[in-house]
Amino acid sequence: MPHPRLCHCWGSQVLPLLLAYICYLLLGATVFQLLEKQAEAQSRDQFQLEKLRFLENYTCLDQQALEQFVQVIMEAWVKGVNPKGNSTNPSNWDFGSSFFFAGTVVTTIGYGNLAPSTEAGQVFCVFYALVGIPLNVIFLNHLGTGLRGHLTTLERWEDQPRRFQLLQILGLALFLTLGTLVILVFPPMVFSHVEGWSFSEGFYFAFITLSTIGFGDYVVGTDPSKHYISVYRSLAAIWILLGLSWLALVLPLGPLLLHRCSRLWLLSRDLGLKEEGVPETNGLSRSQKIAIPT
Repeated sequence: MPHPRLCHCWGSQVLPLLLAYICYLLLGATVFQLLEKQAEAQSRDQFQLEKLRFLENYTCLDQQALEQFVQVIMEAWVKGVNPKGNSTNPSNWDFGSSFFFAGTVVTTIGYGNLAPSTEAGQVFCVFYALVGIPLNVIFLNHLGTGLRGHLTTLERWEDQPRRFQLLQILGLALFLTLGTLVILVFPPMVFSHVEGWSFSEGFYFAFITLSTIGFGDYVVGTDPSKHYISVYRSLAAIWILLGLSWLALVLPLGPLLLHRCSRLWLLSRDLGLKEEGVPETNGLSRSQKIAIPT
């Protein structure tokens, strides 16, 4: 017979979260279908029209020969070979590209545009990921833990003068702003310039990458018509690691900053009420400490 506390936990916590989770998935499915289905149908019709025009211009080919050629192109694409250009295209497995691929493996981004094609490479990738993914998680967790340990030393911030509290909040806000510029604003501008994307496409790539979603529709350093510097993709891999590290630092800071702003506003309001001779009602005493999440 189920334990009463287990049933209560399921009914009061797990079930509402499960329903909210399912509803969120249903909402996403509905919106994506409305936004993307018609565009997909138009692209499919356009592709079929282009194939018919190709056959009309090259009458020596038949439908079967064209389909076989398309199949060859698809197989090459799956193996990471870009159909554009010729055999002089840069290798997908030079050191810079391999370093970029290794970064996408340990961070679980997995764009899907490139994967090992040899049996030895696939086996090595499995064992490399088994070690690299936990190592990446441990590294990011240590960064977050180190910041939380630093935040606990600031637990008595309300015992400090209000000027110090304001400076501390401004410092946190400045850190978040500069980090956002360095990680989420400047890199998309660089990617947009180098790859020929719009800024919205560059920002989309940055977000999809740092959130480790990694669709693979936008990947840096894959256009054979462009001449990239040799370390371009290696620098992109370093940016990914720095971006994930910054997110691990920022996630505890966001709620803390909002909490401190609200507390400082309450204290300022209570001080104003005291100066006017109105007794304090809803404010909290300065002696209370902020509970820093661990």
